[in-house]
Amino acid sequence: MGIKSFLASRRNQKKSSEDIPVKVSDYMTRKLITFRSDEKIEKVIDALIKYRISGAPVVNDKNELIGIISEGDCIKHISESRYYNMPADNKTVESHMIKNVDTIDGDMNIFDAANKFLESKHRRFPIVENGKLVGQISQKDILKAALKMKGQTWK
Repeated sequence: MGIKSFLASRRNQKKSSEDIPVKVSDYMTRKLITFRSDEKIEKVIDALIKYRISGAPVVNDKNELIGIISEGDCIKHISESRYYNMPADNKTVESHMIKNVDTIDGDMNIFDAANKFLESKHRRFPIVENGKLVGQISQKDILKAALKMKGQTWK
């Protein structure tokens, strides 16, 4: 005699929340520390230390992304100032920020974003919608997403 199943038909089962891919927008940081291109590098260094961050987006008055500045950019500034024996207090963000910034779509799957981190060696990606900066995803955010999911349905 065959084994009978006491479960109902599986044809019309609804997808559970575990079956829905996790989006970057679910884990991105929305409250960002940003800088303006005319701010002094020393202010950026103070903020990076104070808020324990490794970099931040640079925006204009319309909150449009125009660059990104990192600890590495600030260290480069310090090194150049020392090497050329130049004062370090007269440089602005604009002279040291990266202007060609890679971004990620907020609708991207979190695991595709993780792969993009691996390919690019970036530590963070800004998210832009309709030309405006709306958030940022970091490698740490990807790790938080993975911990929260704890290996359940890696889709």
